[in-house]
Amino acid sequence: MTEDIEISRHNAVRFPGISPRAYEHPVDRGALATLRAVPGFAQVVKAVSGFYNERGERLMALASSIRVGPKQYPELEKLRHECAETLDLPAVPNVFVYQDPRVQASAVGMDEPFIRLSTGLVELMSPDALRFVLGHEMGHVLSGHTVYRTIMVRLISLQLSMSWTPVSALGIRAIIAALREWYRKAELSCDRAGLLCGQDPTAALRAQIQVAGGIDPARIDIPSFLQQATEYESVDDIRDSFLKLRYVETESHPFAVVRVAQLQKWAASAEYRAILAGDYPRRDDDSPTADWKDDLKSAAKSYKDSWSASADPLTKVFSDVGETVSGAAGKVWNKFGNGSSPESGSAS
Repeated sequence: MTEDIEISRHNAVRFPGISPRAYEHPVDRGALATLRAVPGFAQVVKAVSGFYNERGERLMALASSIRVGPKQYPELEKLRHECAETLDLPAVPNVFVYQDPRVQASAVGMDEPFIRLSTGLVELMSPDALRFVLGHEMGHVLSGHTVYRTIMVRLISLQLSMSWTPVSALGIRAIIAALREWYRKAELSCDRAGLLCGQDPTAALRAQIQVAGGIDPARIDIPSFLQQATEYESVDDIRDSFLKLRYVETESHPFAVVRVAQLQKWAASAEYRAILAGDYPRRDDDSPTADWKDDLKSAAKSYKDSWSASADPLTKVFSDVGETVSGAAGKVWNKFGNGSSPESGSAS
């Protein structure tokens, strides 16, 4: 139901009570629902939560980096509050700037998430681009992604220390692979959250180009960069398709051209325009336990649509297989639709 919209200090629409489901990519929710069904996942969540010391993380950030505030990076302090107000976050996350020439940003923590920005990113980006980045990270906070991302980071460290025990390492590796697949989809969701904060698709595009290596946006031709995305998606040799799968498997983020293409498509959608007009789901209306079957169905539809539009030869094969699988899945859902959720008993 549409209601009166508010305008923030940078003349952007604000979204009182917005639910993260408004901007979450369907494959994000579907991948998370699938992840929660992975055997042993609930036990892993409990174990990692037990030994993870969030107070220590916050203490280290306080001791080794600059906490953004009215007298420290005041321009970031202004953007921090603007983004939190735009997405109507219940609490404004702290932001810390740490010394690192690489262009990086992350949201960390389970109970009181905070945001970390590298000096390389802060020095490189304009205020509009930084607004997109902060909005992206606050999207992670609002969606609750920080819990699972923190678990993923801890498991990767744990995997290295347990590499001498093949059985344990294989079990953790399966969980990490599932987490990485989900997190790549979660990044697409939070690119949308970043766009909602800035409401400037061109600024969002420039920020993503800078992350990809565009030190000076004036030296990058946007149509040429978008052409890279088209070429990547439409390779005509199946060997290239297998290489794409191989290289993305260990990545925590989607490749730059994929993120750009996905966000530009959403920026041109009726869904995005409806949210700007104040027509979006509210947190007050969210069910305490979202229907995992609906999330999986939405994810399947999203995959099917992207497969149908793709010129990648391997994707075409998966599309044909997917038609058969989705048909079988539909019969199972219809037969057992009133059964229990696969995440019953999960601590997540």
